[in-house]
Amino acid sequence: MNREAPLRVSVLTFDFSDNATGRADLLARLLAPRYDVHVVGPRFGPALWGPARAAKIERREVEGARYPRFAGRLGALARLADGDILYASKPRATSFGVGLLARRQRRRPLVLDIDDWELGFFLRSGAWGTAGRAVNVSNPNGLPWTWLMERLVRRADALTVGSRFLEHRFGGTLLPHVRDTEAWDPAHYDREATRAMLGAGNRRVVMFLGTPRGHKGVDDLVAAVATLGADVMLAIVGADPSGGAARGWASVPAVRVFGEIAFDDIPRWLIGADIVAIPQRETADTVGQVPAKIFDAMALARPIVSTRVSMIPEILEDCGVVVPPGDVPALAAALRRLLDDPAEASALGRRARARCEGEYSFRAARARLFPLFERVAKGRR
Repeated sequence: MNREAPLRVSVLTFDFSDNATGRADLLARLLAPRYDVHVVGPRFGPALWGPARAAKIERREVEGARYPRFAGRLGALARLADGDILYASKPRATSFGVGLLARRQRRRPLVLDIDDWELGFFLRSGAWGTAGRAVNVSNPNGLPWTWLMERLVRRADALTVGSRFLEHRFGGTLLPHVRDTEAWDPAHYDREATRAMLGAGNRRVVMFLGTPRGHKGVDDLVAAVATLGADVMLAIVGADPSGGAARGWASVPAVRVFGEIAFDDIPRWLIGADIVAIPQRETADTVGQVPAKIFDAMALARPIVSTRVSMIPEILEDCGVVVPPGDVPALAAALRRLLDDPAEASALGRRARARCEGEYSFRAARARLFPLFERVAKGRR
């Protein structure tokens, strides 16, 4: 008996060289067991975003450029998106906009995923900075085109969103960042080997793992850890060690800076942390954002200290510690509390992993995502 071939899904990313590729890669991994998946998008930087380089999902890319040169490449991107279902990651012109163009060329469902409030990234610079960005029409993912894409969100056939803020703003199916809790089982990783790799010695390790941008509060974390004494070190994993900010952090005796790592290597690094710190600041960038690294740490049963931003308090209720954003003394006190009470820290880690397995695992996400795609596929037929 012949079995029907799986439907093909084109996941659209807005820039293969940006860390937002991580979300597109996650969506592709979630869909891969049931669909034939590939990821399509432009690459504006010199290389693919480092942590995604080892991903085994098929990639189809076009070199990025500014307008007007890039206008001629939009059609090529749309043709590469030849799936039976289109899944655009972020309401950006080079992902969702390409999806709208591809749907116009050949009618098929277009699903849009929104995991950040994209306009918020432009509003953080105040009125004058926003005004300057508003006239930058040559950037395909600049403010004018991003504003237009947000106006067109309702043209998608279905929506998934990454946070409560985005759910309230746009509707759709809630789909936070999730992790493969079966593969990311802390029992599979050697904690002592990681501590040796970090050069921890007898010190306890606070870790920040991710792309360390200003709104992520790394400066607050460095200041907090500097007050905790010589027996505590801060490992910042995922930074550019040659950058000015990273060199400044590395000049603090308690801090060690490590470069980008592959996504699939995250558990091997996180297992060495006594505490994972996620000190988000409250800005236009973060109001709708849920940091993916929260779920990294939860899956690995790491104790977490974070801040009261977006839906972080909901996620970490009874399984993590949250403090006011930007409050360095409160952050330092929370870190000290867990470092001084390993039993409490361990209990929080176990509860965090249990919650991740129940609500933020691949299994939980697929229970929401597969029925959604079945509905849009029926609409296609």
